[in-house]
Amino acid sequence: MSTTITEAQVMERLSTVLDPELHIDIVSMGLVYGVDARDIQTSEGTKPWVHVLLTLTTPGCPLAGMFDSLIKDALDGLPGLDVNRDVTVELTFDPPWVPDMMTEEARAELGFD
Repeated sequence: MSTTITEAQVMERLSTVLDPELHIDIVSMGLVYGVDARDIQTSEGTKPWVHVLLTLTTPGCPLAGMFDSLIKDALDGLPGLDVNRDVTVELTFDPPWVPDMMTEEARAELGFD
């Protein structure tokens, strides 16, 4: 039996995660660099696994530690996914985030246009 979770499902859930300081979702902010969602084989059978690669607006963001929990909370409830065991969140600053990574709507809301 397949438990496939798609990257689109993950991105939809991630679009509900708000940056705690800017109050704009992390997808619109351009903070999500990639999602890998697939089924993996374990001794218990097939189960979903999700890896989220993201960045922050600045390396010294004081709220960096919150994103792991916010992301796992957003993904909780996807079929067959144990967020504490089957979700990894990786933080990178390569390439560094720049405002051009935001959607037009996010740029307008923050006054960048």
